Amino acid sequence: MAVVVPKPRSLRDQVSPEEWAARVDLACAYRLVAHHGWTWMIYNHISARVPGNEHQFLLNPFGLHYTEVTASNLVKIDLDGKILDGSPYPINDAGFTIHSAIHGARHDVAAVLHTHTEAGGALSALETGLLPFSQDALLFYNRIAYHDFEGIALDLDERSRLVRDLGPHHAMILRNHGLLTCGRSVAEAFLFMYALERVCRSQLALMATGAAIRLPPPEVCEKTALQYRCNRGEVAGVDEWPHWVRMMDALDPSYRS
Repeated sequence: MAVVVPKPRSLRDQVSPEEWAARVDLACAYRLVAHHGWTWMIYNHISARVPGNEHQFLLNPFGLHYTEVTASNLVKIDLDGKILDGSPYPINDAGFTIHSAIHGARHDVAAVLHTHTEAGGALSALETGLLPFSQDALLFYNRIAYHDFEGIALDLDERSRLVRDLGPHHAMILRNHGLLTCGRSVAEAFLFMYALERVCRSQLALMATGAAIRLPPPEVCEKTALQYRCNRGEVAGVDEWPHWVRMMDALDPSYRS
């Protein structure tokens, strides 16, 4: 059934300033994912926890492309999937399974991002997983999780296994599926996905040469991973996020509506 896009209504004066800021950041992330070409039609999803309420989160309206997502048309739901803001849109069922699992179990997580890119899907099928082949890849050294494919994520009992496999990490390769990152802010989740997508593409290009791959010794890999500030307890993306916001404001500021 075709989705009819209702006339936009601004929620800015109907939610708290903190929720509105989260909505703007999340809508910006949707537009950035579209800008970088990581979308899969109307599918996939990014979520953000509603500030001040750990049992509620924001998700994209199912049926809209990421370029149509705005701060006001994001759908607010609870951990049971109940729509709380009177949105006329449905939500993606698989998206609810994945995001409710993580928001329900990881109280340190404020945002979750999931993609089905060419590079992420291809690497997710490699037995090797992600290799520690470069400085950029070492951001994830011993800090990335793997979850075996169980089919489209429509079964709610998969949530416990998603949470188990993610553990304390902020990035996960969903085998034979795609990529997932999460963070203590939208900016952090987006930065991790930007880095993960980039190193997936790099690894595939490297493997395509057929040449032997030289890997740094484990002690150097661990040293490098620890040098990244996100592994020293600081929230990543604080410095990088403003330039992405400025870029999107220059390209199309309608996400703020």
